[in-house]
Amino acid sequence: MLGILKDYASKKTELLKLEATEKTALSLGTTTYIVLAAITLLFFIILFNVGLGFLLGKFVESYALGFMIVAGVYLLLFLIILLTKNSIKNSIANKIIQFINE
Repeated sequence: MLGILKDYASKKTELLKLEATEKTALSLGTTTYIVLAAITLLFFIILFNVGLGFLLGKFVESYALGFMIVAGVYLLLFLIILLTKNSIKNSIANKIIQFINE
């Protein structure tokens, strides 16, 4: 009976190690994907905003004013993010917890 319990504990420990390894591998894979996607999106946003600044500058006949309009939009987005800080944090924390518990 004692031998069976030792074997069960050994198998259970091995299973937990394998599950932890799987979670770690999935987490690293997801993190790598998110980082690569974020970098690509960042380059797109930067180039798009430069183009948008020049386009707006052409319409208002002042490139500086065109870039200030684009910057103003981002200032508004920043303020909205500041006002919704807690709901954003809670949403991200819940998604991480759900991912870990899968």
